[in-house]
Amino acid sequence: MRELIINDTVINDDSACFVIAEVGHNHQGNVDTAKQIFDKAKDAGANAVKLQKRDNKYLFTEQMYNSSYSSENAYGKTYGEHRDALEFGWEEYVELQQYAKEIGLIFFATPFDLPSVDFLAKLDVPLYKIASGDLKSTPLLKYVAKQGKPVLVSTGGGEMEDVERAYDVMTAENPNIAILQCTAAYPCEPEEMNLDVISTYRNRFSDKVIGLSDHQNGISMALVAFSLGARIVEKHFTLNRAWKGTDHAFSLEPQGLTKLVRDLKRARVALGDGIKKSIAKEEKPLYKMGKKLVAAKNLKKGKVLSDEDITIKSPNDGLPPYEWDNIIGMTLKTDLEKDENFSFEDLN
Repeated sequence: MRELIINDTVINDDSACFVIAEVGHNHQGNVDTAKQIFDKAKDAGANAVKLQKRDNKYLFTEQMYNSSYSSENAYGKTYGEHRDALEFGWEEYVELQQYAKEIGLIFFATPFDLPSVDFLAKLDVPLYKIASGDLKSTPLLKYVAKQGKPVLVSTGGGEMEDVERAYDVMTAENPNIAILQCTAAYPCEPEEMNLDVISTYRNRFSDKVIGLSDHQNGISMALVAFSLGARIVEKHFTLNRAWKGTDHAFSLEPQGLTKLVRDLKRARVALGDGIKKSIAKEEKPLYKMGKKLVAAKNLKKGKVLSDEDITIKSPNDGLPPYEWDNIIGMTLKTDLEKDENFSFEDLN
């Protein structure tokens, strides 16, 4: 049975969907803003909040780190200054981890480099996330897997052979991984999501929880993913889609995340058990809408029934219409007036 356990939360085919509010750098480098986002994520019903951790000078080449950055979303004159302005350090992470714990949220992050893995390991986060850009970064994958914590792996931009390679590398060190279908486009259009890959992953990795890292700017595609078997959904989350920053525009605001969590819970119970059956709540409406077999006209005792003697009318409190052919040719044992019910007790 596919299963992943994060702290005390069990994720499997029978569980509720595990919803991650991807904060990323939508906090704009401000701890108080990050806490406000955490509060709203909790109010919306998310299970976890996630940041992104980079050691910028380790991660980027000197040329890229020092390159000019003139985007309207820039927080510095160079790309390095921009990244540094959005990056939290040790004290901020400790503060935010404690705050998330106080309000009942699981807190973790995506490490983009080896020093960031060490940083998060020292923080003792309960799980890790691999970004799509590192699907082919086997040294990083192996290093994260060796930490012994659950790992969520996004697979945007990859071919199946890349996913299988990552799977092999990581499970050789740690079986506790989940694989997320993802399209690394920001935002992603519905026709680019290829959600049937979720079914492909469920068949290929039959013992692993499958999920969706969703960059589409609505909520309906996550519900489709859940119906296909995804049990982890990650959505970018912000307080205001108009804020400065590249991720805000396709992130969900609090109302959207609230609706997503609500609808995922509804989807879980709506799927049912797959056994077609009637329920008591259907009896009243089907009494009025359903039909029965009745006399099409006044009929005398001894009448041998033909098609002209029978009709179908509501309410549904007599012989069901599928018995029509079974009473043709039978003989009435009593008189029947127009619209009276047929019953097998009155027929020979």
